[in-house]
Amino acid sequence: MIPFLSVVWNFDPVFFSIGSLDIRYYGLMWALAILVGAQFFNNFCKREGLPASVAESVFLYGTLATILGARLGHCLFYAPMEYLPRPWTIITGFRDGGLASHGAAIGLLIGLWLFSRKNKLPYIWSLDRIMIPVGIGGAIVRLGNLFNSEIFGTATSLPWGFEFVRSHKWVYEYAPAAVHPTQIYEALCYLLTFGVLCWLYYAKDMGRRRPGLIFGVGLLGVFLTRFFLEFIKTEQEAFEVGWSLDMGQWLSIPFVVLGIWIIVRACRTDEVETSAPKKGKR
Repeated sequence: MIPFLSVVWNFDPVFFSIGSLDIRYYGLMWALAILVGAQFFNNFCKREGLPASVAESVFLYGTLATILGARLGHCLFYAPMEYLPRPWTIITGFRDGGLASHGAAIGLLIGLWLFSRKNKLPYIWSLDRIMIPVGIGGAIVRLGNLFNSEIFGTATSLPWGFEFVRSHKWVYEYAPAAVHPTQIYEALCYLLTFGVLCWLYYAKDMGRRRPGLIFGVGLLGVFLTRFFLEFIKTEQEAFEVGWSLDMGQWLSIPFVVLGIWIIVRACRTDEVETSAPKKGKR
């Protein structure tokens, strides 16, 4: 009998160490995602004739809001009994890991609202444009999860199944069976979403012709992906065992509903007449 093929994943998640401080690929992926987002906003501002200070401002608001939201989201959604009795560990335990994408999304929405008020820009303008780097940023962060050997799927006999030999969860619950590399599945779906959003913005100019459409499509691309892939993911926390829908799915539903509502609203609104994008000052 021919054995099933699989990928033995034995990737060291530590990029390098300085004394007792480990610099992990996961953290670097988050930093890369933020830098990519900043570069995209710089491009948007130049393309639409906005001053460079706008791009600098969104980097500050967006970065702080995303990181704080991601951390608080993990602590409140996935481990409240661990952190609420000792709330200071939300900060002091940051090095131990724990960031949640839904928390990052909520934090980013708040940060962009503050950014829009400060720069006197329509909120929907900021939301449409942030979705483009969110698509590729989400893919980059999921590669960080792959490097960490975490958030993988259930057992599979497919030839691209992974054996996460550095994961205690895989060793104790799944070995020697291979599991779905859901980090890769999710990253590929986010890249597809990113491609669609770039087409809507650069080729169709939907950021100005139909405000809200890019944001709505991005929400569906990101959170429908998350909702459906959760069916083949392992539970992140013990309290999710036995749930018909896990925490990630429950948290995705409001974003999916919001995305549908935004798309319908954008399509029912009269299309805005536009001219060619302005060239920013160099």
